[in-house]
Amino acid sequence: MKKVLFFLVFVFIFIACSSNSYNVVPNYGTPKSSTPATMRPYVINGKTYYPSAVNVGDSETGIASWYGPGFHGKKTSNGEVFDTNALTAAHKTLPMNTIVKVDNLENGKSIVVRINDRGPFVPGRIIDLSNRAAYAIDMTKKGTAKVKISVLGFNDSTQGMYTKSANIGGNFMIQIGAFKSMENAYNLAKKYESYNGYTSKVLNSSDGFYRVFLKGFRSEAEARDFTQLSNFLGSFIFRE
Repeated sequence: MKKVLFFLVFVFIFIACSSNSYNVVPNYGTPKSSTPATMRPYVINGKTYYPSAVNVGDSETGIASWYGPGFHGKKTSNGEVFDTNALTAAHKTLPMNTIVKVDNLENGKSIVVRINDRGPFVPGRIIDLSNRAAYAIDMTKKGTAKVKISVLGFNDSTQGMYTKSANIGGNFMIQIGAFKSMENAYNLAKKYESYNGYTSKVLNSSDGFYRVFLKGFRSEAEARDFTQLSNFLGSFIFRE
């Protein structure tokens, strides 16, 4: 298993350094595979919290805060080393490695982050963002913001980003690349403008990246199967 993981990391680094297609992607940090221990109840300040399974599309609204320099380099609840420059966040009950979209309801900006820690434990707050994630939605100065968080999928250290929830209907698309360069994004989109019956699309997100998607998936199961069989590193699913 260690040899397989080393090989996957080597391949990813090789592609990132030698290809224009995937050389710029958001930094979600290095995922650590979820274990049963991350879903066990735990007690903070006399209160018991019960992590629970969720589905793609689940959402909640509340107050977001952020944490940064004082925790940089320390271990998170799932054993990773916290990187304030990675797009990660803490949540009290979401499974580790859940991928969520965070919409700042006060200014319309949004960011996608991966859950790798527990918190915040201040009453009324639902998510604690890394400094980089908070900066992307313009809430570092104020310190808090009213947000909506929506579950997009889950991340596994060996298979990239994909969904594991029960199949739900609707239209889905898969991100296959993210670039700071608009030209690189549209070049990739042109390459896959007609691919196995799917079409490409470019969206400019609020974090400054041009994201390339394949669209036309008629169910979550169809999109999930595609991500598991395709060669798109770091691909993950969005519901349109």
